[in-house]
Amino acid sequence: MVSYDPKKWFVFVFRFHEADTFRKLLWLIAAICAYAWLVAYLESSVFKLAETSHLRNISILHNLLGFVISILLVFRTNTAYDRWWEGRKLWGALVNNSRNLAIKLSAILPEGDVENREFFRDIIPAYAAALRDHLRNDTIRLELFDNNPELALEIDHQKHVPNQLAGIMLAKIMELYRAGIISGDQLIVLNAELQSFTDICGACERIKNTPIPFSYTVFIKKFIFFYVVTLPLGYVFSMGYLVVPVTGFVFYVVASLELIAEEIEDPFGKDSNDLPTANIAHKIQVHIHELI
Repeated sequence: MVSYDPKKWFVFVFRFHEADTFRKLLWLIAAICAYAWLVAYLESSVFKLAETSHLRNISILHNLLGFVISILLVFRTNTAYDRWWEGRKLWGALVNNSRNLAIKLSAILPEGDVENREFFRDIIPAYAAALRDHLRNDTIRLELFDNNPELALEIDHQKHVPNQLAGIMLAKIMELYRAGIISGDQLIVLNAELQSFTDICGACERIKNTPIPFSYTVFIKKFIFFYVVTLPLGYVFSMGYLVVPVTGFVFYVVASLELIAEEIEDPFGKDSNDLPTANIAHKIQVHIHELI
């Protein structure tokens, strides 16, 4: 995720970073401008169409469809941002629940129980790290288990690693309950945080594995393409060759909104505008080590 100061206007205007849509669309904008110039040249210089040509009426159609495409793009970006923000809320809940579990375990476990304290100090942040890699479809990295190689051997990388870690935590809690270290009331208190881990994982998987409906995505891309391609046909009579940069700018605006929506609708990847799940997982590790 890109870190920035929202108050620096001129930095945003004149800086083209990797996530800037202008860099990604540069060649397409150039192609659209070349197409618009060709249309303007053919209509004005080759065919010498008069201003009374029926093609002029296409501009009326664009005026009518401009409202429709604006509504579609607003809905598209809002839907994508809702997915991004829901993902951020879920990872915020993961941070809070990890802290709560660590605080409760720190208060419940005896001060001299070093083994169990180190176990939970390792496995709680390991769950966040495993969920991060799981949502990115990366190979799960369990460096946090360097101090506990036996526990690392229990993980089957061919299966759902976050579920395995949640199961190991629950099994450990039940072991402490049967040993009399944790009471029944304390078990009920700890169960809420343990259950929330799986709930958060499932909600994140729902966002990742449920993309925007295919027919809607295809339709809006076709709409943008035909809207921009037909733009110079009618406006060349009133704008002349000025229609070239205008067409390129219109394409940049509408295509950028669709491009941004595509990027943020899956907020768990490695794109510049995706959630900083790696930083959040690292902060969870730091906080758990402070609490336990």
